[in-house]
Amino acid sequence: MSDDAAIRTPLLSLRDIGKSFLGVRVLDQVDLDVAAGEVHAVVGENGAGKSTLMKIVSGAHAPDGGTLTFAGAARTFRGPRDAQRAGIGIIHQEFNLLPERTVAENVYLGHEPVRRGLVDRRAMHRRTAELLGSIGETSLPTDVPVGQLGVAQQQVVEIAKALALDVRLLIMDEPTAALADHEVELLYGLVRRLTERGIGLLYVSHRLAEVFALSNRITVLKDGRRVCTLDTTETTVDELVRHMVGRELSSYYPERAAPDDVGPVRLTVRDGGNRKLRGVDLELRAGEVLGIGGLQGSGRSALARALFGVAPFTSGTVTVDGTTRALRSPREAIRAGIAYVSEDRKGEGIVARQSVLDNALLASRAVRMRVRSGHAARTVRVRELLSAVELRAAGEDQEIRFLSGGNQQKVVLARWLALSPRILLFDEPTRGIDVGAKAVVHDLVRRLARDGAAVLMISSELPELIGMSDRIVVLRDGRIAGELPAGAAEQDVLALAVGAVRETAG
Repeated sequence: MSDDAAIRTPLLSLRDIGKSFLGVRVLDQVDLDVAAGEVHAVVGENGAGKSTLMKIVSGAHAPDGGTLTFAGAARTFRGPRDAQRAGIGIIHQEFNLLPERTVAENVYLGHEPVRRGLVDRRAMHRRTAELLGSIGETSLPTDVPVGQLGVAQQQVVEIAKALALDVRLLIMDEPTAALADHEVELLYGLVRRLTERGIGLLYVSHRLAEVFALSNRITVLKDGRRVCTLDTTETTVDELVRHMVGRELSSYYPERAAPDDVGPVRLTVRDGGNRKLRGVDLELRAGEVLGIGGLQGSGRSALARALFGVAPFTSGTVTVDGTTRALRSPREAIRAGIAYVSEDRKGEGIVARQSVLDNALLASRAVRMRVRSGHAARTVRVRELLSAVELRAAGEDQEIRFLSGGNQQKVVLARWLALSPRILLFDEPTRGIDVGAKAVVHDLVRRLARDGAAVLMISSELPELIGMSDRIVVLRDGRIAGELPAGAAEQDVLALAVGAVRETAG
């Protein structure tokens, strides 16, 4: 934490920053300061301008107007390398690492130490180890290919890579989006060690709990403008949400299903197994949201992928609406009335260079719908759904890669809803999207259940898992560790996830 005097002496100062793309105003007269040793969080709904502002600070975009002052001097960056040379680094949500190269080779990529005209590998590994040690990471080997590391360790490599460039300001864009809960704590420690060294941090996150845990100040952006800058200790989550979305959120989660609202069993798994799952017994009923919890690698995603035929069960039986199904491919799963929203939105959920409409029509075009309808009818249906999910886009012909994460997710949801599925598998449906878009997704999930669909929802966020679920099944090491009722305590979910209890809780 920085004291007030330090915060009044900014390391970075932005004044009246503006930016437009194709005549659309994305940033409008934005002011922001960051001090050395301060964590300054930037929050806002998807499309608020956060990413564009970070790209301006890191040199990827030039502002249309306004001034950027860094370390006491006005700056005009001609590109990211200019910003790096000035002492500004950025860690993107999607890491920029070469998986086949070692930790040391990634850390010093492009500025390797040289001795007698050759890369001095001994010096490179020694310096990398020193950098890692300076942030408390003494056990990470420097000669291992980055592709063999976990997500949390890759993030450490990204931080060391920035430190190797002598950064004074580090931008972290959704740094915990791909981390499991136990890995988030490791990041918290890294952030604190960076600020103790006097490095200023611009911290972009949708997870308000970590914003309050780490930041000194919070700036709220909405529709490209700065709404306010607040001292973290002098505001609340409710106040912050009100500034972000422009309305009160009386409840973060819609009302759960009443016992009478839950219908017959839609999906049954008995002794299901494959390379990642063993002895899975599961029932999913119409009208309910069944939450799936567990640590990363516990088998949560493997379960969804098995049910959708991506990596099918090789043992056991699956019954859908009373009929035994093999579900050996996604096509078979879709024909059985199952839809799947993957956790990997960019890799598996969208085709980045296709339009919004083409992305929304992918599933309808790939399989024969149960109710025969022509292309025109399918298109009308998809357009109605895009409106229903409150999509914000320039138009249906806009390439989906230019949409915010939350709006991309809405397109994916509309795609599957067009098939009127009876069973929906949601894997991290709100990962990387803002609080306003989360509310839309939560309401949609609950509405689908009320209309008779059976919903299986995987979430790493315990408040979301507990707030949305009518029941919670927790996986550990590819097996079901236990089941918990609606409203279970976070510690009970974690206890099952880590094996601190032996028997199923009821």
